[in-house]
Amino acid sequence: MKNIYFIILFVLLTACSTLVNKEVEIVSRLSTDTENAYYVSNRPPLQPQQFIKLPVGTIQPEGWLKQQLILQKNGLNGHLEEISAWLQKENNAWLKTGGQWGWEEVPYWLRGYGDLAYILNDEAMLNETRFWIEHILSSQRADGNFGPVHLNDGKQDFWPNMIVLWILQSYYEYTNDQRILDFMSNYCHYLLTVPDEDFLYSYWENSRGGDNLWSVAWLYNHTEDSKLLTLADKIHRNTADWTKSTQLPNWHNVNIAQCFREPATYYMFTKDSVLLAASYNVQSLVRRAFGQVPGGMFGADENARIGFFDPRQGTETCGFVEQMASDEIMLLITGDPYWAENCEDVAFNSFPATLMPDYKALRYITSPNHVISDSKNHSPGIDNNGPFLAMNPFSSRCCQHNHGFGWPYYTEYLILATPDNGLAAVLYNACKAKAKVGNGTEVTLREQTQYPFEESVRFTIQTPENVTFPLYLRIPSWCTKAVLSVNGKNRQGKLPAGQYVRLYREWKDGDEITLSLPMELRMRQWQVNKNSVTIDYGPLTLSLEIKERYEQINSRETAIGDSRWQENADASAWPAYEIYPDSPWNYALALSSPFRPEKKALPSDANPFTLENVPLRWKAQGRLVPEWQLDEYGLCGVLPYENAKKSDRLDEITLVPMGAARLRITAFPYTDK
Repeated sequence: MKNIYFIILFVLLTACSTLVNKEVEIVSRLSTDTENAYYVSNRPPLQPQQFIKLPVGTIQPEGWLKQQLILQKNGLNGHLEEISAWLQKENNAWLKTGGQWGWEEVPYWLRGYGDLAYILNDEAMLNETRFWIEHILSSQRADGNFGPVHLNDGKQDFWPNMIVLWILQSYYEYTNDQRILDFMSNYCHYLLTVPDEDFLYSYWENSRGGDNLWSVAWLYNHTEDSKLLTLADKIHRNTADWTKSTQLPNWHNVNIAQCFREPATYYMFTKDSVLLAASYNVQSLVRRAFGQVPGGMFGADENARIGFFDPRQGTETCGFVEQMASDEIMLLITGDPYWAENCEDVAFNSFPATLMPDYKALRYITSPNHVISDSKNHSPGIDNNGPFLAMNPFSSRCCQHNHGFGWPYYTEYLILATPDNGLAAVLYNACKAKAKVGNGTEVTLREQTQYPFEESVRFTIQTPENVTFPLYLRIPSWCTKAVLSVNGKNRQGKLPAGQYVRLYREWKDGDEITLSLPMELRMRQWQVNKNSVTIDYGPLTLSLEIKERYEQINSRETAIGDSRWQENADASAWPAYEIYPDSPWNYALALSSPFRPEKKALPSDANPFTLENVPLRWKAQGRLVPEWQLDEYGLCGVLPYENAKKSDRLDEITLVPMGAARLRITAFPYTDK
């Protein structure tokens, strides 16, 4: 009898164990054996997607992220059509045939502006967006071509139209306007008629054919038009070759950031894993050679050059937002958590410091070690001629118009759908998302957090009825002590870093999930750059706090040469600034000294990426390195050698999150004492 009880107990324990294992599972990738029933994803014969983007407007940001979007709305992106000559409606080539103003500027601006309008549901911005889109739709000609025709050696430049296709994809997601599918189909059929020798001929379009390829995949998934598969082959055949193992078609920073994903995009059509590996290789190759720096990017200014790989080299603002978009797309294709982490690295550490705190001016080039932000020409220290370091509303017409899609696209990827009719939180930030799951029930997933400035991410399920579906959460690779609880009960113990936890259960209204992501200080060392060190805290990288002195300058006189103001624009309402250091910056970090944290509350309406509002600081110690000064180009000097003489005095210094520091030292020489 006693043995029978033991047998029954064993069976019950085994059953319970099976249920627990089924409810909470650790996975490195998602299964694609099923297809999401509610959201469009890759259709056969395309490689199935790991994650599926929800339609724009589905996710409503909250917390500090919403504040960034409001600042953007009230800042340059939200009002650029009032001051940029390229966006003036009079004589604009995107509004009438033969107009003077029109190349990439209108599409660049509208891509961010439109998605911002959809997310904020701002009626005035929605009306402005519709105005431009209606004119774009009406510009389509009988052969399917549309928009201004720019010629290079007598051949059409198709680059601006590629950006427009992305704009139309978002507009369709928001409106379900059938005209968009018809318009895009007609245009893609037109592209099939263009001879190969005339297609993607010039520099920019040839480099960036992957943007066109991504739109072809999107359109195929909505129409299943088999001709689009032929067009995909044609685009890849005529795009610059990003598959070589040790060289790139060119070393332009923005091209690399947005074009490295082209082979991975084509992999969706061919299922040839060599193509997928090629995209990983480019990401790695440029960072091995020029990316031994913090912030998720690489030193290329305009173009990466031999000998210019110190952390004082930077990236265009365009490069930051294009890298974020590429990371997001690679995440959909591969499911690899690496791409989420790289996106966060750029979004939290590199991108915010490119903008003035009020979002009314921006800087063309921003570097990990950046100690002066003036309007002088620093060539050849920077690979271009012009005032590329000042904060100016006209800091090159590309970044001026293109910066606006960074935060809106990031918002759209916070919550993703999964092939098994579930949801995934992969990029963490405060938001609400309404989505269909399981049997078709629409639920609201609310995420509350001040991540990356706090360690806890809390989710609440709102549902009209009990519904069973999987919820995936990413465990960052830097977090070794993550803990998950459901309705206050620990569900798994310590979770493995760099994986996903899959929660599969029947959810009821009010269920709460808490993911604790303890953050610790970690050190990275950059061997290529004189063994300099960087300190990280969770997804944040820390920089020396330098007192920043802002000097207002004339924004017309210091605008970059290719900028164009509208004739009657009030430049005084859009000031430019130079930023100078008012405290020493040439410190070696004392690694043996303690790092003492200081935390303060972050108001809900505050921009955390400013020295005034940043909620986290650390007191540390350092020694001045007298020989480390501005160099012959007026830039932060390259890092000193390890044996450079250091001050006998040990000074208290303060470290702050990198994204809050418009002047900063982030890769430090160090001293052990």
